[in-house]
Amino acid sequence: MPRVVLGLSGGVDSAASAVLLQRAGMEVFALYLNTTGESAERAQETANALGIAFAVADIRERFRTAVVEPFLDAYLRGETPNPCVECNRLVKFQTLFDYADSIGAEFVATGHYARIRDGWICRSAGINDQSYMLWQLYDNWLPRLRFPLGDFLVKDEVRAVAEQAMPSLPVPKPSMDICFIPSGDYAGYISAHRPTPPPGDFIDTHGQILGRHNGIHHYTVGMRRHLGIALGERMYVQQIDPVHNTVTLAPLKTPMPLEIEAAQCHWFEPAQALLQSGASFGARVRHSRRMGSAKLISWEADHARLRIDPSCGTPAPGQSVVLYDGDRLLGGGKIVKIQDML
Repeated sequence: MPRVVLGLSGGVDSAASAVLLQRAGMEVFALYLNTTGESAERAQETANALGIAFAVADIRERFRTAVVEPFLDAYLRGETPNPCVECNRLVKFQTLFDYADSIGAEFVATGHYARIRDGWICRSAGINDQSYMLWQLYDNWLPRLRFPLGDFLVKDEVRAVAEQAMPSLPVPKPSMDICFIPSGDYAGYISAHRPTPPPGDFIDTHGQILGRHNGIHHYTVGMRRHLGIALGERMYVQQIDPVHNTVTLAPLKTPMPLEIEAAQCHWFEPAQALLQSGASFGARVRHSRRMGSAKLISWEADHARLRIDPSCGTPAPGQSVVLYDGDRLLGGGKIVKIQDML
């Protein structure tokens, strides 16, 4: 019987994944990743209900240094970071693979909504696709990965799997917030952990002062709501300048294609033959259901330049740009520069 290590949080996705792995004839070893000091009781109850081995990995310090501190630094630089992307490569999957190797398990599984097909990470069949968050994973991990939820179309089907297997154990609703900021109050979290920038000026694209902002850590590029300023027309955050402590607002108009530069790129080995200058791909610039298109202008080593279609939405420094060939995830990079922003 093949062994698989499953990241088990006690939530609906990982619980359903455990059930599906058991049904597939695998011996499941559950590992709870203690990143924030929260109780593992819920995950332990789930493991007990399913009769699977359970262990806890205390990775709080690793999580703090690899994920939380860089998140805080990025926000204070005026960026919009992707902590889940960094966590997957540096913390979550690394810990799961280390544990799998220690017990002789062939496979590692998580409750991500994605699929493995013919050596590629692929988009999930349903609307809850999470492949965007997996572009930094190492190539040598792919043959050992299992994503049991990738073929489900809707979340209710996943919940039904968990509830049928554990009728006496209420299955919690999933959380959509960053795990270490469950309230969703990013600005409040940053203020509680770092000295934060003072209020400064909202300016327009010509440098004219429009009003006062509450500190750059309250805003992200592309933000349209809760700006705290009335200007008679719909505006969005075009740029954040931490050096001059300004937030540039621009009117919402017909979007135009943008040229972006990405750094720290990682392209999966099979994808590199497809990365030809001038080629077009499916593209995402944020973790959302929105898929647009992008044309690859050039790429070399860990840098790339791309022309992003407005169908992608608004890119922001610090976010990831991720490319697809159909459903297949090619890789991506961190957005460091945006040109021709309206």
